[in-house]
Amino acid sequence: MDGKVVLITGANGGIGKETARDIAKRGARVILACRNLDAANEVKDIIEKETGSKNIVCKKLDLSSQKSIREFAADVIKTEPKLDVLIHNAGMALAFKGAKSEDGIELTMATNHYGPFLLTHLLIDLLKKSSPSRIVIVASELYRFASVNLNNLNPINTKPAAYLYYVSKYANIYFARELAKRLEGTGVTANSLHPGMIDTGIWRSTPWPLNYPMKLLTKGFFKTPVEGAQTTIHLAVSEDLNGVSGKYFMDCKEHSLSTAASDMDKAKKLWEESAKIVKLTESEQKI
Repeated sequence: MDGKVVLITGANGGIGKETARDIAKRGARVILACRNLDAANEVKDIIEKETGSKNIVCKKLDLSSQKSIREFAADVIKTEPKLDVLIHNAGMALAFKGAKSEDGIELTMATNHYGPFLLTHLLIDLLKKSSPSRIVIVASELYRFASVNLNNLNPINTKPAAYLYYVSKYANIYFARELAKRLEGTGVTANSLHPGMIDTGIWRSTPWPLNYPMKLLTKGFFKTPVEGAQTTIHLAVSEDLNGVSGKYFMDCKEHSLSTAASDMDKAKKLWEESAKIVKLTESEQKI
């Protein structure tokens, strides 16, 4: 990955941190895009000491905030002459009680789906300029426990709020497939993946009485962050995937989707409604 530029959202912990560590070892310039800059800088220092890399930068990004996303994208475009890989890794999950973003959007959907959707649009010219380039979207097999209600794409009052994590991962898959379709012929590919069930901080907010069995599950059956990062890394760096787009992966192999998740009419509708929700301007609709 010498000479490549890789942007990873949510890289201050979990599989994002391990992805950044691995790709830095391969010689890439790595941009850690994180909401918490202090935590990001700690990770930067750790990776620099381990790898000897002096080509890691931290930039502030809150994916739940459209203002933050636009400011971040403008900074990347100003400071980075190229972008070879965009990894949408950041994710969040609430438990029972929901919350809204500063833009009035349900917080989980704002962070996990609408944020990546908007950021991709804002950085697509840089990705096209750098082609062949890749977009990697971390989804989840948990999508199979949910559905995307196209008539309620800002589901603020959903209970329990944790269900919306599953919905957002479903939306990630629709987004990746429609994105790949729209990017045909540009030299930019887009794929999504299931990293496995990972023992990361996203589960630590699980409330009693679910927290105890979740702790047992994470210790007994979940992957470590290092193991969970492998499919993301594979999609970002493998030469075997040159030109491969619109696919879904698990354990570094292409994996099948449900019939509903393969519905391109629904993927297109979600795209069109997402563009309205993030208030894409005419000049930003470049995909």
